[in-house]
Amino acid sequence: MDITIHSSFLPATDPEASLAFYRDALGFEVRLDVGQGAMRWLTIGPTGQPDVNVVLHPPAVDPGITDDERRVIGEMMAKGTYAVLLLASGDVDRAFEQVTAHDVDVVQEPTDQPYGIRDCAFRDPAGNLVRIQQRP
Repeated sequence: MDITIHSSFLPATDPEASLAFYRDALGFEVRLDVGQGAMRWLTIGPTGQPDVNVVLHPPAVDPGITDDERRVIGEMMAKGTYAVLLLASGDVDRAFEQVTAHDVDVVQEPTDQPYGIRDCAFRDPAGNLVRIQQRP
């Protein structure tokens, strides 16, 4: 079977702040910018990987979501427990230096984890956890 990941979705509460994080701090390309104001969807992705996309979307806009569910999603986003993006780099320490040259929310500096991975972590402007792992 030939299956690949094409797009993944992350909630974004402030499209301009998200652009500053993903485009400017992480170096992602902007592939689509649809809508306006709070109803704006941004498709971004790593340079050199045109088939891998992350869609930043307004949270909880699905008409099937109840008011209680919207409240819970908002609470989880505020705590940073709603969504995660896991990235990889050949040099996580250098990636950390490049990302922290921008105004970002650092969660964890590069660390050797007891389970054998070296990684670092940030929160994007919506509170999503973004981890960068060292590629073997």
